[in-house]
Amino acid sequence: MRKKTEAQRVDIYTRITDRIVEDLSKGVRPWVQPWCASNMEGRITRPLRHNGLPYSGMNVLLLWSEGIARGFSSPMWMTFKQALELGAAVRKGESGATVVFASRFSKSESDGHGGEIEREIPFLKAYTVFNVAQIDGLPDRYHHAAAPITDPVERIEHADRFFRNTGAHIRHGGDRAFFSPASDHIQMPVVESFKDAASYVATVSHEATHWTAPAHRVGRDLSRYSKDRSERAREELIALS
Repeated sequence: MRKKTEAQRVDIYTRITDRIVEDLSKGVRPWVQPWCASNMEGRITRPLRHNGLPYSGMNVLLLWSEGIARGFSSPMWMTFKQALELGAAVRKGESGATVVFASRFSKSESDGHGGEIEREIPFLKAYTVFNVAQIDGLPDRYHHAAAPITDPVERIEHADRFFRNTGAHIRHGGDRAFFSPASDHIQMPVVESFKDAASYVATVSHEATHWTAPAHRVGRDLSRYSKDRSERAREELIALS
């Protein structure tokens, strides 16, 4: 039983790692996702449970990644059963997202001397949740649109000047941030989709670090970035530092 539990835990870790690596290969970095393509409706927020409480830890990355990949604008998620309890139902054919629950339980064991000791045993469980956009029949409060953002993002002039002076070609549009070695340009979501100017600057700084890699700049080899996990991790650590 113990070996089975350990194998299940390793499998969950592997699935999570593979998902993050897959996102990296597509140019999506869910831990630095301070923008939202639907920010005309509201600033990005942490993923929320059906009761409004935020997810934490690894689940934030998992649900950000899933929401970005599938274009969900709502941050709220719930299980199939929770939807039923609200008088709603997940639409036929919809696939959910994996989240994890980590905790401990106590178990009494013999101490070998006629007594008993309590052992704390950790466990990790994976379960499936669905975004409210995949569910029909929910109460109106689950589809309440956030108030439009009327205040523009205030730019940081000296940061903008710095990036202009680098000579980097920065394009704006879409919902992804990445550096394209093939066209030698940095792609960024529009400034207004970020929660604030500092988040925009942090993201473009990250991509500008990748921009320095080609041989005619500092000469970091990115030829194996999309093929080798170690090379990709090394480059990402450089850009994060």
